[in-house]
Amino acid sequence: MNPMSNTKNVMFKPHAVQTPDGFETAWQSPSNIALVKYWGKIGNQIPMNPSISMTLDTSVTRTAVRARKKDKPGSNVQLRYIFDGKENPDFQARVLALLRSLDDELAFLKDYALEIDSSNTFPHSAGIASSASSMSALALCLLSIENVAGKKKSNIHSFLKKASHIARLGSGSASRSVYGGFVLWGKSSVIPKSGDHFAIPLPVKIHPVFDGMRDSILVIDQGEKPVSSRSGHEKMDQHPFKKGRIMQAGQNLQLIAGALNTGNWEMFSRVVENEALTLHGLMMSSHPGFLLIQPNTLKAIEKISTFRNQTKTKITYTLDAGPNLHVLYPQEDSSLVQQFIHGELAAYCHNNYVIHDQIGRGPHPIS
Repeated sequence: MNPMSNTKNVMFKPHAVQTPDGFETAWQSPSNIALVKYWGKIGNQIPMNPSISMTLDTSVTRTAVRARKKDKPGSNVQLRYIFDGKENPDFQARVLALLRSLDDELAFLKDYALEIDSSNTFPHSAGIASSASSMSALALCLLSIENVAGKKKSNIHSFLKKASHIARLGSGSASRSVYGGFVLWGKSSVIPKSGDHFAIPLPVKIHPVFDGMRDSILVIDQGEKPVSSRSGHEKMDQHPFKKGRIMQAGQNLQLIAGALNTGNWEMFSRVVENEALTLHGLMMSSHPGFLLIQPNTLKAIEKISTFRNQTKTKITYTLDAGPNLHVLYPQEDSSLVQQFIHGELAAYCHNNYVIHDQIGRGPHPIS
């Protein structure tokens, strides 16, 4: 769990510095992988169902934001966005839309032009949610500047809660990346203080078997998806299985929270795999249906099942909205599982490409 989330009443000093013509700050924020999937939304980034994710460790976005006084204060939002040393018009347009929606929440945007410089430690289209890490890093930067510019005081709890809210407006899954460990986003009747507008650290004691959880991402295909996640979410609005999915997600959330608490690996594995396959089943049964899973994805899943049955090793998998597979296993089994991955599964990956990651502690400021 993110250590910054443990002490609600400690006053938090935002990590932004004042410069002669404005402010500067930088944050590193991780991606996450959903275990109970968020698929479908209502209105302005409100989830159709609650979700639980695991924050990653080394798959991060590093974002620096410079706010410089405008020549004409009060004018339209001004932005220059750089990704990996180059201008990125597509993502700049997305960030610009987010900033325009935040005029009332972040007053400094009316008077300061922004320069954003961002980079990832992982490649695009590798099965790792770059929008989660990038939008959460951006939200933390913006809120740090807002608090310094407005001379606001806040405790750690309220700072992260608002950062999660801002990140959600840019990307729903980004709301979960402002915390480490296992994270819940979405209102659940069985989880106190949960909500649709922000994420919270999952409020259960995590069993030691899940400490140091490993996630090895099998990069089956690095190509662009033929159907975007945004389009997939929209298709859930009229989906014939919409009501059933909402009920299923609620039930699976309770089961996985219980498994994480008691150390029931078999239940954890069953629910995680059920959620992964359900997600792609919902895609295939949409109107019109679409397919993001690939033959090598299925071959790798079959290999994992066979290996698990033969060795009784704790190993499971999940899928994001694409063909690339996340292989999950406890730290204690790392050597055996990674030997299996490189010996049996890497052949199904694009250029034998596998990314090894693990559960992470959440974002932090950088200099």
